Parts: sequence; structure tokens; C-alpha cells
Amino acid sequence: MAIAAGTPSSGPTLRIAQRVPRTEAEGPGVRYALWVQGCPLRCPGCCNPEMFATERGTVETVQALAQAILATPGIEGLTLLGGEPFSQPGPAAALCERVRAAGLSIMVFTGHTLAELRAQARDDVDRLLATVDLLVDGRFEKDQPETARRWIGSRNQVMHFLTGRYAPHDACFTAPNTAEVHFVGGKLVINGWPALADRLRP
Repeated sequence: MAIAAGTPSSGPTLRIAQRVPRTEAEGPGVRYALWVQGCPLRCPGCCNPEMFATERGTVETVQALAQAILATPGIEGLTLLGGEPFSQPGPAAALCERVRAAGLSIMVFTGHTLAELRAQARDDVDRLLATVDLLVDGRFEKDQPETARRWIGSRNQVMHFLTGRYAPHDACFTAPNTAEVHFVGGKLVINGWPALADRLRP
């Protein structure tokens, strides 16, 4: 597991691959989406293979990330993607705790199943799970593409409603998938449903 340790003066850090401060393509409502860097699972056909390597991306403090998220107006919550968020569970938990304490919701995509995560019996993993309202779990299986459910990559993956914040019958879960184009930090970022996002790329 690659866990960013940080320094005593800066506090915990996360290694980040990408961010989109305001998106409607990565979960319910308008959300701050944060892609973490590094994934040991490396599912064949993953849409983000550039996020596998643990040494890429940028290292940022949880404090700075939380400040940026909470300063973003009109967002409903934070979505963590990757990469693999549970490869950095301690710092990710620290970030999600701060965000949730401010009243925002937490959605996390993971290649691990919920049962696998709970079986690890790790305090940092359990701490991150305790912050999550909506968890999408399971490895991406390129031979089982999902065509009906929103935000789900393959049919084996499961959406877990871990709190009462969202429910399966909410209208947002039956709306069509979308893709978006953003300029973030002077760079063009295309995010959302991979098949649609590919059409937007030059």
C-alpha cells in the first residue's frame, strides 16, 4: 500500500493525479472530483492507466485540499476516484472527515469490494469507510460493460448506499451518463463517462 506520510509541519498528504472543482459527471449533484494517484490493482482496460504508477502526480497536503474543496461554491460533495483511493486510506480519511464535517457528501470509487476492505481490519481503511455515503466497488471487468446503471463501469460493480444521504430510487441514478470539458490550472481536462469523453478528445 502506498500511503503518503507527510511531515509534522504540513500534516498528512495525498498524491493526486487530477482534479475538477465543479462537475456533474462524477456523482450526484455538483461535486468536487479528486483523482488520487497510484493503483495496485491495474485492471485491464482501465480508463485511467496513467494513474497506476505511485510515483506520478503531485503531493498535496490534506489541509490545502480541504480548504480548496470547502471554498468551492455550490457543490454538494466530494468524489474520490483514481487510481485507488484505498491505497492512501489514512490521508483520504482525514480529507473526507473534514469535508463531511462541513456538511458535504462523500462518494468513493474503489476497485476493492466492500467485503475485501472490511476484511482488512485496518483502522485507516475503516476510518475512510466511515466517512462514505456512496461507495462504488469492484474491479473493472472490460468484458462486462455496464450499459444501464449510471456511473458504473462494469456489471460486476456494486453501488453501496452506506448512509441515508442517497437512495437507489433517486432520479439522478437513472439519468444518462455525461462527459465534460474543463480548464483546470491552465490544462484541458476531459472527465465523465469514458466512451463519451473519448469523443471529446482531439
